[in-house]
Amino acid sequence: MKNNKFRIFVINPGSTSTKMALFEDDCKILETSVSHDADVLNSFPTPNDQFGYRMGVIKEFVEKNDIEMDNIDAFVGRGGGCYPVPSGTFEVNDLLLNDIRSNVGRTIHPSILGVQLAYELQQQYGGRLFMVDPICVDEYTDVARVTGVREIQRRTESHALNLRGTAMKHCKLHGMDYKKSKLVVAHIDGGITIAAHDCGRQVDCNQGAGGEGPFTATRTGSLPLMEVLDYFQDHTYEEMRHLCTGTGGFVSHFGTSDADEVYARVLKGDEDAALVWEALGYNIVKYIGSMATVLKGDVDGILITGRYTRFPELIDYIKRYTEWIAPIYIYENEVEQEAMCAGALRVLRGEEEPKVYTGKDMVRRKGGSENA
Repeated sequence: MKNNKFRIFVINPGSTSTKMALFEDDCKILETSVSHDADVLNSFPTPNDQFGYRMGVIKEFVEKNDIEMDNIDAFVGRGGGCYPVPSGTFEVNDLLLNDIRSNVGRTIHPSILGVQLAYELQQQYGGRLFMVDPICVDEYTDVARVTGVREIQRRTESHALNLRGTAMKHCKLHGMDYKKSKLVVAHIDGGITIAAHDCGRQVDCNQGAGGEGPFTATRTGSLPLMEVLDYFQDHTYEEMRHLCTGTGGFVSHFGTSDADEVYARVLKGDEDAALVWEALGYNIVKYIGSMATVLKGDVDGILITGRYTRFPELIDYIKRYTEWIAPIYIYENEVEQEAMCAGALRVLRGEEEPKVYTGKDMVRRKGGSENA
């Protein structure tokens, strides 16, 4: 502790950036977001192979800001790669760390590195180690998992940190009880996930990194299956897997993952860019509508968050198509780092007990494949 305040260091590897922040209690002292070129990230075969590269970015941030790491009370890493879990704060144990390293959850997203990077620092400097609301938070109903293939179930992979954090922030600002509210929350950024929150539970969401939902800067989103099968004939499995999360979306259309560059083309009158940009908005509103039906149309609010809120035309498009469903609220700033800190702080203060990761049995599923 420093000045009787808990010092918390959070690490948040994203699909196109690495974010870090230092907190004293809930006060943010330092924060940075380092963007990565798609070509650099695509040069690594898997997200796990990015470990050294991302650690170098973290060490540069620490050294540049002369951060005293020896008195950090807790390190928090964004989670992914483990088996599905309920929402909450987990104290990292050996089973959780090993499952993440082995990627038992088959995650193709850099969030798998968050806990591993935090563990490396915690081993060097001490303190406690937590994971808060990983991308594999699973609070689905059984019916939400069923597909038209018996052996395949829908899996959950979402920006749970920001989705839940934004929902709780919204409820606090508006005097609402999160556990009694019905919300559609859309995270629109380098990855896009849109979720239905029903009385404190994230009951459905597109699997952003798994080829479901709107396309993004680097992801294909949902695709027509028969056309995919034809396309598959001329490509390897690894090429197709990489297309889903690394070379799809804007990269496929324009050779860049930079949304600002694509938007600049739109403003200059590029018709192809304008069409793809509109299609981005079109797909977002389709999934907002889809999640509203999950809540039977009983929606207290539609919350839009993520860095793409900086594009006014995109936000106007979303409003035109969805404001008839429920009031729309824009939260320009993501709250992932704040949510990670808050989860750790509740445990450090003794306000709640950390959850214990026990592996495969944490989320019970009926039917379908055990590996789904």
